[in-house]
Amino acid sequence: MSHPIYNNGEEKMQKAIEVMTNDFKGIRTGRASSAFVENIKVDYYGSPTPLKQIANIAVPEPRMIIIKPYDQSSLGAIEKAIMTSDTGINPANDGKLIRLNIPPLSEERRKQLSKVARDNAEKTKISIRNIRRDAIRVVEDEEKKKTLTEDAKFKLKDELQKLTEKYEKRVDELLSKKAAEIMEI
Repeated sequence: MSHPIYNNGEEKMQKAIEVMTNDFKGIRTGRASSAFVENIKVDYYGSPTPLKQIANIAVPEPRMIIIKPYDQSSLGAIEKAIMTSDTGINPANDGKLIRLNIPPLSEERRKQLSKVARDNAEKTKISIRNIRRDAIRVVEDEEKKKTLTEDAKFKLKDELQKLTEKYEKRVDELLSKKAAEIMEI
């Protein structure tokens, strides 16, 4: 279907999925990932800056992240930002770079993180349903203005419902993949 209302709805639903996927990257799994810390905001010369913009982030082994700032004077600010973030990991600063040793997750922590991922997925589904609701309102307004026939209105509503179901299924797929990653030992 290529109606502007449909296309707009699909574009917004795709963005909702992208936001969720980005949020999932910040949820820790059993192994180290640069995505776990790259969006931590560091107070860099008075402005909050994502860590990935002021440092090189490497993962040399499955349970370690190394952060090497481009500007050595920002080392203390990076360390402080990591300690105040909700990562739960204490940084080891050797004066040139910061090492983050990622401890294995306890069973309880894995369950908490799975719950965070489920909550995130549910918020995304709600967002997708709200996009559908808004698109259906536009369709009904267009019909009242007589710019859309009644048949076209029902066809568009049906297509929007199918689109919503498609994206909700995609959310479920991404959630089950993330939950499996989190529960993996």
